[in-house]
Amino acid sequence: MKTSTDELLAFVTVIDSGSITAAAEKLQQTVSGVSRALSRLEKKLDTALVRRTTRRLQLTEEGELYLAKARAILDAMEEAEESVARRRKRPSGRLRVDAASPFMLHCIAPHMKAFSALYPEISLELTSNERTVDLLKQRVDIAIRIGELQDSTLHARALGSSKLKIVASPAYVAERGAPKSVAVLREHRLIGFTAPEHLNRWPLPDGARDWLKIEPGIAASSGETLRQLALDGWGIACLADFMIAADVREGRLVAVFENALVDRRQPVHAVYYQSASLAGRVKCFLDFIQGRVRL
Repeated sequence: MKTSTDELLAFVTVIDSGSITAAAEKLQQTVSGVSRALSRLEKKLDTALVRRTTRRLQLTEEGELYLAKARAILDAMEEAEESVARRRKRPSGRLRVDAASPFMLHCIAPHMKAFSALYPEISLELTSNERTVDLLKQRVDIAIRIGELQDSTLHARALGSSKLKIVASPAYVAERGAPKSVAVLREHRLIGFTAPEHLNRWPLPDGARDWLKIEPGIAASSGETLRQLALDGWGIACLADFMIAADVREGRLVAVFENALVDRRQPVHAVYYQSASLAGRVKCFLDFIQGRVRL
């Protein structure tokens, strides 16, 4: 009895999602349907591919070997579909895009309705990670990276540069006053990042350096969490302008040290591996988002 594509897809999605329940949600199928597909596949192969425990799934040695082959088969099918679509000059297929949650929320998600209207046959998967992801391991097609690029094996397209601003809520400024000097700033409640360390270097001159290392009174891993803390009046934060431009414009946040800031910008790139099967989808997405993002 031959293996079906649905069974291969169920197996790979279960492994990528981490559970049968998550895979069922992703595939828009029932949990029992995905479980049966996985069981049929194991029965046809006459071997266990996955060890099931109450807490997690773990690949067997045979499962590890089969997973690589299954991925190759599904990728080949996707490439075949894309090659046919290219002949019709209509990009189609799945496109996975990853970005830190603030960039995803403020710069990508607001434009996806318009993108889907232009390219209805492209199926988008949007993920958010605060740390740099491995494109191959996470099966990401395009990742948005803020800061200097480290991986020279990737293709990159510059999207602009992100300017930093130091902000607080009007309520906080009314309560504590706006700091007028670096020395006074240290006496305020400062909001910073848990990691990496360089994100807690604010663009203010400090002696011979053109940046100030701050010690946050409260720290978070996501810039969006910092933004919310600042909006709630907890303290002062240093955030990318693309996140807070609307807040400043509409008076929810006010800029402090505006005339003293060092103009230090973080480059923003879209990075990707070159792939013939992905070329159409990647190009149309990059062309589209580059025309929409304002940094």
